[in-house]
Amino acid sequence: MIWQCGQQKYFDLSKQGIVMGILNVTPDSFSDGGNFDGVGAARDHAMQMFAEGAAVVDVGGESTRPGAEPVDTATEMARVLPVIDAILQKNPQAVLSVDTSKAEVAAAACEAGAVIINDVTGLTGDVQMANVVAATGAGLVLMHSRGTPLTMQDHTTYDDVVAEVVGFFQQQVELAISAGVDKSAIVLDPGIGFGKNDEHHAKLLRQIPHLLIDKHPLLIGLSRKSFIGRILQRDSPQQRDAATLTLTALTRSAGAKIHRVHEVRPNLDALRMTEWLMGDER
Repeated sequence: MIWQCGQQKYFDLSKQGIVMGILNVTPDSFSDGGNFDGVGAARDHAMQMFAEGAAVVDVGGESTRPGAEPVDTATEMARVLPVIDAILQKNPQAVLSVDTSKAEVAAAACEAGAVIINDVTGLTGDVQMANVVAATGAGLVLMHSRGTPLTMQDHTTYDDVVAEVVGFFQQQVELAISAGVDKSAIVLDPGIGFGKNDEHHAKLLRQIPHLLIDKHPLLIGLSRKSFIGRILQRDSPQQRDAATLTLTALTRSAGAKIHRVHEVRPNLDALRMTEWLMGDER
């Protein structure tokens, strides 16, 4: 199982999973908003995550927490591009992803050196995004969501959430490939926390094998999310790290190979111990 990210980089996921570190350069993200919205602080945090074993750092300049207001293209670019540049000046080999639903931002980020586009709208937010992915040769994280961050929790009705997410994946993969995106570049993300309630989260996480379609790697992003807080009565996102580790191990054992997290080292440890126990079944 190969994830191709640009012409020069790929990840062999046939045996081991990887960790994608979260770098929010925003003032209002739910867990760490404002912590890394200066270029120096963002660069240093990225260096720390790489040192702890992150394979990828995902740079986002627009909050996608439920209820978040959108930002314009110029603002988002002003947040992410200097950070990408600063990280790559410090470490030219760093593998960077841009977390955006705007084609213009994605194109500029790839020009600056990002090699992965993480689109939380799954190519539905900007009609030009698939063309940008194809033109840049970037890796693509294709996530399922409904509505926008401002409205997505108003769209949580499904007949069968697993079947509908799988159908969305199949449709959007076909769209991406028809636009010229390489099949090996596409990763799928069921969008935990995006237009779903806790029952839907449980069904998706219990049925991860059904989400592994056509050999596309699966990314799981549930680090510190609010459903954990509701279940455990943990108001602070930082109090949800132990539960995140548990879910990282469980979802890895079910077949998810890419884990988008805030705390890199402990989640990577959880992956490696899970893989050790799985042995040849990895």
